[in-house]
Amino acid sequence: MPRLHPTTLLLLPLRLLATPITLLTTLLRSHTNTNTNNPRSHHLRRRRRLTMLLLTLLLLLLLILTPCYLIYRPPISLINYLATRYPDTLWTLPFPPNPSPHNPKLIALTLDDAPSPYTPLLLQTLLTHTSTATFFLIGNQITPQTTPLLTTLVQNGMELGNHAMHDEPSFKLSPTTLRTEITAIDNTIKEIYKSANVERKGKWFRPGSGVFTGWMREMVQELGYRIVLGSVYPHDAQIGWVGLNVWHVGGLSREGSIVVLHDRRGWTVEVLDRVLRVLRGRGYRVVSVGEAMEAAKAAAAAAAAAGGEGGRIGEVVG
Repeated sequence: MPRLHPTTLLLLPLRLLATPITLLTTLLRSHTNTNTNNPRSHHLRRRRRLTMLLLTLLLLLLLILTPCYLIYRPPISLINYLATRYPDTLWTLPFPPNPSPHNPKLIALTLDDAPSPYTPLLLQTLLTHTSTATFFLIGNQITPQTTPLLTTLVQNGMELGNHAMHDEPSFKLSPTTLRTEITAIDNTIKEIYKSANVERKGKWFRPGSGVFTGWMREMVQELGYRIVLGSVYPHDAQIGWVGLNVWHVGGLSREGSIVVLHDRRGWTVEVLDRVLRVLRGRGYRVVSVGEAMEAAKAAAAAAAAAGGEGGRIGEVVG
C-alpha cells in the first residue's frame, strides 16, 4: 500500500473541490445580479442553485473521500481480493479456514526502516510483552556500529527482512539496481544470522513505499525472496498521533493479520507498547512473519491430514 502523508489526505479533497466551488459561486453571484426585478422568481432560482451547489459538493466529497478512506482503512474484502490476485505476495497469513481452537491466535508484526536509535527500545518493548517481530532493514542504515544491535535482535528471537538500500520507492529503481541492493543486504543478513548462530526462517522483502511491479515480483522470486506487504497499516510513518494509530491497529487486527509499523519514529515505541497490550489482551500472540508462516504451514498440513482444504493452502504457504 502506498504511503500518503496525512496532509495529502486532508487537503486533496479541498483542492479538488476548490474549482467547482469557485465556478458555482461565480455563477450564483452573476445570476443574483441579473435577477433583481422579480424578487419571488429570484428567490426560487437562488434556492434551486443553492440546492444544486450543495448536492454537487456532497457528491464530489463522497467521490474523493471514498478512495482516501479505502487507502487508510482498507476493508477485509479488498485485502482478500489482493491476496487472491497476487498469491505470491503476503497480505495476510495463509491459515486454513476453521483453524483448530487449540491453536494460538497469531498476528504477524513487522517494523520497517530499521535500524535506528529507537530499535533498542522497540526490542525491549517486544521482550516485555513476550512478542517477536520482523524488522525490515534499510541497507544504508546498517553500519559497523549498528550491526551488533542487529545480531542482538536475532539472538532474542526477532527476524530480519530486506527493505532495499534507501528509503525510496523501489518501483522507481531499475531492475539491475534493485537486484544489486537486495543481494547486498541479503549478504549482510546472512552474516548476521551466522554470527548469531541462528537459523533463518525465511527471506522476506518489502518494497520501499509498499508498491511492487510485475518485473519486481519475478525478480524477488528468482532471488529466493517473497514480498510481504500487510493488512493493517496505520500510516504511522507520517501520523504521530499515538491514540489514532493504536485505534487503527486494534480496530482492524484479526487472526492472521500482518501489521505494519515503523522504526525510526519516536512515537512508535509508545504505539507498540499500547498495541501489544491491546492485542495480547484479546488473546493474540504477536510474532514475526517467519514464525507465523511456520505455524501456518503446520496448520495447513494438519488440515490436509484431516481431509480439509489444507492441500491448496499448503501450496500457497510453501
